[in-house]
Amino acid sequence: MKFISWNVNGLRACLKKGFLDFFISQDADIFAIQETKMQEAQKDFHFPGYYEYWNSALKPGYSGTLILSRTKPLSVHYGLLDGKYNDEGRAITLEFDNFFFVTVYSPNAQRELTRLTYRVEYEGHLREYLRTLDKIKPVILCGDMNVAHQEIDLKNPKENQRNAGFTIEERTEFNKLLAEGFVDTFRYLYPQTIKYTWWSYMFNARAKNIGWRIDYFVISERLKEKIKDSLIFESVLGSDHCPVGLVIDL
Repeated sequence: MKFISWNVNGLRACLKKGFLDFFISQDADIFAIQETKMQEAQKDFHFPGYYEYWNSALKPGYSGTLILSRTKPLSVHYGLLDGKYNDEGRAITLEFDNFFFVTVYSPNAQRELTRLTYRVEYEGHLREYLRTLDKIKPVILCGDMNVAHQEIDLKNPKENQRNAGFTIEERTEFNKLLAEGFVDTFRYLYPQTIKYTWWSYMFNARAKNIGWRIDYFVISERLKEKIKDSLIFESVLGSDHCPVGLVIDL
């Protein structure tokens, strides 16, 4: 099976920048989208052959997630346990016969780390939720997780020690997730490979490849031998993030 995840930084804007060309070319079984920045009722487009599952933020033009699936899931859940973070449209889960597929758009700790406490609380709730799912069947998690896990995962680690996305607090939370029995698929296959998934719009960062790897496919450890490839489409434009992918034998 082939899965794709992309933070599009506004779906309507990305549709004007080649989104459909990439979407069609990949022919994915499931295509997850973060930061839709819209309500489902606002759309004047559709994706033939796919079921659509939207979780939009209450605040207009903010956050939001969407999953497009060729196969109708057994069940759909929005948010984490008890629907936490639905106000910002942060998560969607689709249940299939032999796995759960979860997409998330993790909160940014913000400038001056004004939302770091909120972010760390979210990470605890996310782990609790994934533990609950993993007891039932394996989990495939994807999305913009807004953290560069290791120094290899961003261009300038020393300069970013106390910046959002590379604080010790956020990196520790990611370590805790992996310790729960989950695997970062890209780093599992490519332990020394330097690739990024996000570049600032400022300072010509993308052209200079001054980036961060903050978009992931993370899976239950018992699925790791089924991974065929973990992909980063760094040449695909249309957003400040590039798409990432997972090919897995399920």
